[in-house]
Amino acid sequence: QVQLVESGGGLVQAGGSLRLSCAPSGSIFSINTMGWYRQAPGKQRELVALIAAGGPTVYGDSVKGRFTISRDNAKNTVLLQMNSLKPEDTAVYYCNLAQRFINYWGKGTLVTVSS
Repeated sequence: QVQLVESGGGLVQAGGSLRLSCAPSGSIFSINTMGWYRQAPGKQRELVALIAAGGPTVYGDSVKGRFTISRDNAKNTVLLQMNSLKPEDTAVYYCNLAQRFINYWGKGTLVTVSS
């Protein structure tokens, strides 16, 4: 059983920064992809950023140049540094772990950006 625990959400003013972290527990395999998705009220869940165990990253178009994803493979922890936050970044952010064709999700952490 895999569990993902997110932390770091909160309220920030536009232009500010936040850092999210995700720590998995359970049966974690070395070959996996971890990342973040978000869902704003009334909208579909969308990709924020993904990072593979070997390091390649993928970013959603709306966060490129502002967000940075990184991971500690020894701890299987993934971090999301969010800079230059905008009100449209307000959403629940979900940690994701994909391994052996199975997707696991955290419960989500709320990020609110005030204008």
